[in-house]
Amino acid sequence: MKEQMAILGNNRIEDVRWLCSLTESELDLLIGLKVLIQQRAKKIGHKSLANKFDLKTLRALSFVLMEHLKGKLRDLSGTPDTAESSSTLDACNLLNYDLDKTFANMGVEQLSSYICNDKRKRILEMFSEDMAPNRKQRVNSDNSRSM
Repeated sequence: MKEQMAILGNNRIEDVRWLCSLTESELDLLIGLKVLIQQRAKKIGHKSLANKFDLKTLRALSFVLMEHLKGKLRDLSGTPDTAESSSTLDACNLLNYDLDKTFANMGVEQLSSYICNDKRKRILEMFSEDMAPNRKQRVNSDNSRSM
């Protein structure tokens, strides 16, 4: 049970469900966004600012960015292929604040069994960046035993 609750960390289950629903490319975008935030916070001398960007905040920020991109594509409506790009964005899980039925009712047990090893490693790394070093080592050692 503790291992299952470690998946949530300090995050709401709704946000973890959303995170698990993301595709690999959407995860890459989210991880890149977090790295960018950390780099900018370090550059301006406020590393602690990056810690305030938890999963809930990253989810909201990615939603706003994708809505902005969708609006920009709408402005280019005269250009060919924008309808296709817009429909592709509509299917993007970063834009879906309401999850489909597959993930909407999943509990912690189901979420932990749903995540494949590679995706689990990436998600746990994302969560554990803000953990204390001894807890991060414990999570990583638990993760390596399961592989």
